[in-house]
Amino acid sequence: MDIAIIVIYLAAMLAFGWWGKRRTKNSSDFLVAGRRLGPMLYTGTMAAVVLGGASTVGGVGLGYKYGISGMWLVVAIAVGLLVLSLVFGSRIQKLKVYTVAQMLKLRYGMDATSSSGIVMMAYTLMLSVTSTIAYATIFNVLFDANRTVSVIIGGGIVLLYSSIGGMWSITLTDMVQFVLKTIGVFFLLLPFAWIHAGGYEGIVERLGSSVFDLGAIGVDTIVTFFVIYTFGMLIGQDIWQRVFTARSPKVAKWGGTAAGVYCLLYGVAGALIGTAAASFMPNMESSDDVYAAIATQILPVGVSGIVLAAAVAAMMSTASGALIATATVARADVMPLVRRLLGRPAQPITSANPEHDMRSNRLYVVVLGLVVIVVATLLNDVVAALTVAYDILVGGLLVPILGGFLWKRATGAGALWSMGVGTVVTLGTMVVVGDVLANEPIYFGLAAGLIAYIVASLLSKPTPANVLKIWTDRLAGTIDSDTDDAPHAVTDLIATAEGRRVKR
Repeated sequence: MDIAIIVIYLAAMLAFGWWGKRRTKNSSDFLVAGRRLGPMLYTGTMAAVVLGGASTVGGVGLGYKYGISGMWLVVAIAVGLLVLSLVFGSRIQKLKVYTVAQMLKLRYGMDATSSSGIVMMAYTLMLSVTSTIAYATIFNVLFDANRTVSVIIGGGIVLLYSSIGGMWSITLTDMVQFVLKTIGVFFLLLPFAWIHAGGYEGIVERLGSSVFDLGAIGVDTIVTFFVIYTFGMLIGQDIWQRVFTARSPKVAKWGGTAAGVYCLLYGVAGALIGTAAASFMPNMESSDDVYAAIATQILPVGVSGIVLAAAVAAMMSTASGALIATATVARADVMPLVRRLLGRPAQPITSANPEHDMRSNRLYVVVLGLVVIVVATLLNDVVAALTVAYDILVGGLLVPILGGFLWKRATGAGALWSMGVGTVVTLGTMVVVGDVLANEPIYFGLAAGLIAYIVASLLSKPTPANVLKIWTDRLAGTIDSDTDDAPHAVTDLIATAEGRRVKR
């Protein structure tokens, strides 16, 4: 029965993906769901994309090892989402762009900032890879499948429904996944685990009260979680692309806030489940296996299938969100940069030929989806790879991105120097320290990037007033509706402000 439930779930993902295709008519629909998501869809899809396998399976595993203190990883993610939504969400939504690099180009008036897309693409690609690898933890239990087969099954289904209808398909599947995760974690796994453990008294009797020490995981680890994951949430393309789907600044702000509160509760629930499990299955070799072990050992048949489907849902929601983010950055930022370096004309995303654009979008998703599957089958040290991607993302891009919103005097020269210095110092510190998992690289990278940003901005000419006017008009929401479906409008607006003509 458990296997049947998982198979039905996987088939449903493909069905919802096909349903989403009916709503997808142009690039805006494919990449950002037409910027039409209301509060319910927006909250559900945002919560789904940020709560992946690391937050679900990994969160329970951290609770197993460290007690309630295992919640801090997911709490750091939740805090990042809350800050993003309350402080920046409405402004990001008003920009009407498709990528973070386009925001940088709009703010600083420089095409060179599109090089940030290379870093962002590496980050989203690795995020999709790690989520795809995580399928093995569940499929091994259900199908007795090896890692490669698990990756192909899970990655192939995500590739199919993501390429069929783009963001609309992903949004509809995310809502199913959001409901499954809510039922599986809050209404099934948590109460069953706590009842089996004998409640608070039973847990304390077996493990002692120290399992409810909020700082047991270590202050250094907690700080690292906030530096990496909270800051990463503020600037990740996979998260921003969901903000772009909101139909209004109000939805982006309060829908994201609701998703952030949900994530806080989710983190506490996962840690409590892991804590309870430690009291009645103390000899687990790998904490990542705890989630599946609880489902198969203490839950009734059928109920365990729903709980396992919830774990698969968590992994798929993050994998699909990261995949379409990778494809969007590759097409909108990286490929135009490559074509410019080769002296070839750009091929912008436009609304003039929707059918051509849709085929191109699907092709990018399919090709990069296959790359994700291949890399996932070959890569072993995924934690190190993802950490490097996160460190470069935060160390190289955090300052120029947030600084663009917060400091009017910041310039394009400051942004470029910050990106370059922050990235070089981050990577250089990794080499010097000899440990990619160390905290020092991101600290030194952020500090160096901030200094470079301030100094270079003050030493360079202020951003031209006409470029800043375009930026402030966007933030004020005074934008021509015709540009909403054309990412290349960013370049056109900047060129117009500088008195140049754009040849296409």
